[in-house]
Amino acid sequence: MTRLNKFIAARFSIGRRAADDLIARGDVLVNGARPELGAQVSETDAITVKGKPLVEEQAYTYLAFNKPVSYVCSRRQQGDNPTIYAILPQKYHHLKPVGRLDKDSSGLLLLTNDGDFAHRMTHPSFHKQKSYEVTLDKPLQPLHRQMISDFGLDLPDGKSKLALERLHDGNDKAWRVGMHEGRNRQIRRTFAALGYDVVTLHRTVFGPYRLDDLKPGAYATVDAR
Repeated sequence: MTRLNKFIAARFSIGRRAADDLIARGDVLVNGARPELGAQVSETDAITVKGKPLVEEQAYTYLAFNKPVSYVCSRRQQGDNPTIYAILPQKYHHLKPVGRLDKDSSGLLLLTNDGDFAHRMTHPSFHKQKSYEVTLDKPLQPLHRQMISDFGLDLPDGKSKLALERLHDGNDKAWRVGMHEGRNRQIRRTFAALGYDVVTLHRTVFGPYRLDDLKPGAYATVDAR
């Protein structure tokens, strides 16, 4: 058994006092009758609030997936490129990608059926840090590195400023790229504006989630953070 106000508060994300107000006003019915304050309810009780039934909380799933190159983050195959759902089991096909990685990119992709979680992870106002390992077609010139990391480049959809760190000492083709945004192909377009092609792009970090030892094509359930 659970106190009715606690049950209602959890469903509506409100305080118990606010739930008691709903009960006191007669907005809540349990099995068709007005309950008293402090009433206890069970899972089998039919509870309505303002005439609408309270349904059991939806079960949310959160998946971390190491997307391989050549797979697209959509439900429809694009040309000869299969979708990520060709790898994932049927039981996860209802999940949607949290943001995207283009077909030429690989690495950490989150999927969920929790819209609030997806919003918190992708909206710029939440400043979720993302980290990528990027290989360029030629060494990045010091001036261009300064332009990208210190000043940012003006792209058609706004300024792009990226944090850059060498992956290996003495190798100016391989970089760790950090960013808080996630505009469409932003990293590729930023380097292209200075005459570089991104040969490989691999995401390793998305907010509090890390790819770690997850192999290409592998997946694991994770907790919402």
